[in-house]
Amino acid sequence: MIQLIRAFTLVGLLAALPAQAVYAPIPEQEQGKDLTLSIRGGLAHDSNIFGSATNEIDSWVWTLAPRAAYNVSLTDQTFLSAAYALTLDQFDNRPGDKLLDSHDVSLRVAHAFSKVTTIDVSDVFTVSRNPESLLPGRTLNTNQSFTRNQLDGRFSTPVNAKAGVTAKARSVYFDYHDSDLGRSLDRTENLFGLSGEYAVLPETKAVGEYRHQEVAYRNRGGTKDKTSDYLMAGADHELAQKISVSGRLGVEWRKRKSERDTTSPYAEFSAKYSYTQKSFLAGGYAYTIDETSDPDRFTDAKAHRLFVNVQHAVAPLVVASGSVSYEPSTLQGRVSLANISERTVRAGAALSYLPTKNWVTSASIDHDRVRSDEPSRKLKRARVSLSATFTF
Repeated sequence: MIQLIRAFTLVGLLAALPAQAVYAPIPEQEQGKDLTLSIRGGLAHDSNIFGSATNEIDSWVWTLAPRAAYNVSLTDQTFLSAAYALTLDQFDNRPGDKLLDSHDVSLRVAHAFSKVTTIDVSDVFTVSRNPESLLPGRTLNTNQSFTRNQLDGRFSTPVNAKAGVTAKARSVYFDYHDSDLGRSLDRTENLFGLSGEYAVLPETKAVGEYRHQEVAYRNRGGTKDKTSDYLMAGADHELAQKISVSGRLGVEWRKRKSERDTTSPYAEFSAKYSYTQKSFLAGGYAYTIDETSDPDRFTDAKAHRLFVNVQHAVAPLVVASGSVSYEPSTLQGRVSLANISERTVRAGAALSYLPTKNWVTSASIDHDRVRSDEPSRKLKRARVSLSATFTF
């Protein structure tokens, strides 16, 4: 099944761990046993398989996706999780290869040195032959596949009864399989952060944070590399057991090699209302500077992001979900090149039926739309799918 739009994720790494043991957030279908096997089959229709601005190619896509997951508490303090998933996509109308194989491997180790001092390290390695996020503005290319590795680490410890500190790091590696895309987009992004929190009230924590980011391209890095330093403050507040809000405001100082530096505000806000066990409403906003799909012409993009996600238990065995995101952005042109404005809207909805703990069937629809000052970067894409997953 083609996934719904992902919920907006703030630049934190992993959720904090509880006091008694290492937290192991795993799906309900994987709980109660160490090794879990599952297989997913589905049929989807994609109206624009290459994300082209013109002459779109549509296709039906058959998918078969087996997965193995292993979750185990090695000790009372140490948790290990590992998984491998293979996705086979068969297209009925695709130039070039019609059968694409994608691979996902993940590993996580979490350890509690004490009830309040924890470390959490995870790595996700992906070979994506049929990427869900396509590249607007690129010359039509039947091979947008890439290899991606993301390594995350987080260490948390208290200073006293009310205060604590957290150190976190992330390294992301991109390697595009097509040589032209690789020369333009292959890079490594590293992020390091140190934050402190203070419990002003039992339900309110004041937070201060510093982050340092490095973006290093493997080709023409002298004109595309950059570093950023962030300084921000904010708070996390539990309005009630069912309502939580979080916010950060700060400044980003970005240094670009061979290009103009910039100082920009940074903001991220989110809220979630969990009104029943399986139902919630979440929303958020962020203002950031991101990499673009065309770094040879644009240094980066200043983007506003707004999102709303909802999940509602229609019946004990039926769950409906929906998501909408809106992203107006300005691509920052290099010296002598003009900036361009874009507006991206992504919307999706799904209906899932869970007749037993082992079976999940889903129907979904997704729509992506990019409006841009540059015609070659425009995009329209619609996807509908049916799928079923069996876990044993």
